[in-house]
Formats: sequence, structure tokens, C-alpha cells
Amino acid sequence: MPVPAPRVRRRPSAPGRTLPLPLLLVVALLAPLGLLFLQTHRQTGDDRDLAVRERLGVRYLLALGPVTDALVDAQSAAVAGRPVSREALTAAVARVAEVDSAAGDELRSHERWAGLRAKLEALPDRALTDPDAVYLAYAEVTDLLLALYRKVRESSGLVRDPQSDSFHLQDGIGGDLPQAVVAAGRLADLAALAPRRPAAQAGKTVAELAELRVGALASATDLVADLRAAVDSSENTDLGANVLTPLDTYQRAVEALAAYSAPTGAGGPDPGQLAAARLTAQSAAKQLRQVILDQLDALLTERLDRLDRDRLLAVAAVAAAGVLLIVLAGTLLAALRRARRAAVEGRPGSAGAFRPAGPDRFPPTLDGQRQPVGAGRGGEAERWGPFDAAR
Repeated sequence: MPVPAPRVRRRPSAPGRTLPLPLLLVVALLAPLGLLFLQTHRQTGDDRDLAVRERLGVRYLLALGPVTDALVDAQSAAVAGRPVSREALTAAVARVAEVDSAAGDELRSHERWAGLRAKLEALPDRALTDPDAVYLAYAEVTDLLLALYRKVRESSGLVRDPQSDSFHLQDGIGGDLPQAVVAAGRLADLAALAPRRPAAQAGKTVAELAELRVGALASATDLVADLRAAVDSSENTDLGANVLTPLDTYQRAVEALAAYSAPTGAGGPDPGQLAAARLTAQSAAKQLRQVILDQLDALLTERLDRLDRDRLLAVAAVAAAGVLLIVLAGTLLAALRRARRAAVEGRPGSAGAFRPAGPDRFPPTLDGQRQPVGAGRGGEAERWGPFDAAR
């Protein structure tokens, strides 16, 4: 009994073997493109989150400014024995409470603000018996206020701002300016307290006045340097035009404060002149603070708009590249299908194989059976007989 030969697996045709090539090509192109998009999206997302937090910090610093001014004014009134007007301080505290309620979770400032607010509400209205104790009480509260400034700048990311102009602006408005205002207020108040202190504390008072004078002038000098560096490094032409004029006003006020606070002998600086110079410097600082915060917020807003545009362009570029790759893959697949179909049709023994033109090699007989051509006309012998006879 014959054993059938095993069926030999036919090797697939070349088009069949290369069919996955378009898909591999698309994946090879999409993989780095997708990786680049994810990296860009993540980086712009981090930069955008930082800018959003920085704007929250700017909003918080803007609310802390009136608290600083009202607290320094209340300190001067209390040390001088005058009644302290609570309206400005109460309104400023309410404003900060509102901002802290909205942004405190993001900036992690609730605890520090709660401690500072409790101290603010417990401050005495006037110096009844011990002006030095009132001065120290206000000094403790202003220290807490400066600590809150630092906390807001750190938590919001302002201290890590990547742009030179906005970094110098935040350093000046959140670090140098509050310190300069607080130090100028303490300097004027200590000069008012000095004549009422015992003679045994004269040396200590002179040393404290010198330290406060150095601190106030150093902070003011750092502020001027920061703002000029911001203007010089910024590509925004409006920054210099908006900042330099109030900066010059503040610088002149600080120069007057330095002149009136200079030692003049055993009597020390004149308290009346120094207090007037402090008010002038504080008024100039208030104007400068508003301008700086507005410019800083404008820079951050412009940065957010630019990041949003970059993200939108990245998405559009990836979408366009994806569409082009899909069209390319479809074109390649269609070409491969046509090549495979042509190869199948041209294979011997296939239904679409090539056949010579002319009559069938095996025309049908009367009973419908096919026979070789010429079989009905005598076969091969009849067809070639005359030739054989001639030979």
C-alpha cells in the first residue's frame, strides 16, 4: 500500500515575509516621537506648576505688605505712648486670612499664619508703663512676620525661580524690602526710646542703634541692587520704565534716612527727624512694592502663556506626525498587498497563472470529454503520413 508523501510546508513568499515591515517602521518612528513628547510634556508641566505656585506666592506677598506697614506704624505709636489705631491692621489681617484660606494648603502657611495672627491680636495698644517691653513685643511679632515672608517664598518656589529677572524681583520684594522697612521702623523707635533709658544703658543703646542702622541700609542697598539686576537682565522693555522711577524715589528716601540716623555725638540721632525720614522711606517702599509685585506677576503670567503655547504646539506636532505615519503605513501596506496578489496570480498551477492564447489544448468531444488537439482528425500518424511517404 503506497504511503502518501508528507506534505512539505511551503515557504511564504517574499511579500508575506515583509508584511510586518510597515508596522515595524511606524513603531520605530512613533516610539522616539512619543518619548520626546512625554519628556517635553512633563518638563513644561513641571515649569507650569511652578509658575502657578509662584503666582500664589506673589498674591500672598501682596497681602503681607499692608500688614508690614500697619504693624510698623502701630509699633511706633505704641512705643511713643500714643493710642494704636487698629483699623488698618485689622483690615490687613483680614486680607491675609482670606488669602491664606485660599492658598495656605498649597503654600503650607496655615500654621505660621495662625501663630502670627494670635500674636498680632495680643499686641498692646499703647506703652503703659514699660516702653521697652512693648518694643520687644512688637519686635517678636515682626520677626514672625519676616519668617512668614521666607516661608511663602520657599513654599511657592519663588526662591527657585529659573529666570534672572523674576528671581531678582522676588528676592527684592520678598526678602530685602520687608527687612528694610522693619529695620527702619525699629531704628526710629529705638532712637525715640534712647533718651528715656537709664544712663547705664547708653553704650548698649548706641550699639543697638548702629546695628539697626547697618541692617536697614544694607537691606535697602540689596534691594536697589536686586532691582537694577532684574532690569538689566530682563528682555521685557516695560520693566525698566515701570520700576526705575519708584526705585529712584525710594533710594533718595533711604539716603535721607541714612543721613538722619548717622551718629552725631553723645546725643545720638534726632528722633523727630529720623521718624519723619522713616515715614518717607516707608511711603516710597509701599509704592515700590506695588510696582514690583505687578511686574513680577506679569512676568509669571507671560511665562504661563508661553508654556501653554509650547504644550499646544507639541500636541499639534505629535498629532500631525502620527497622521503622516499612519498614511505612510497605509500606503506601504497597500503596495505590499498588490505585490503579494501579483505574485500569487503569476505562480504556476494557480488559478490566475499565465495560459497561451489560441484554442484549448484539449477541446471537448461530442460526449463532453476533452481530448488532445488532433485526436479527432486521425491522430499523429494521419497528420504526418505524407511526410513519411515522401521520405
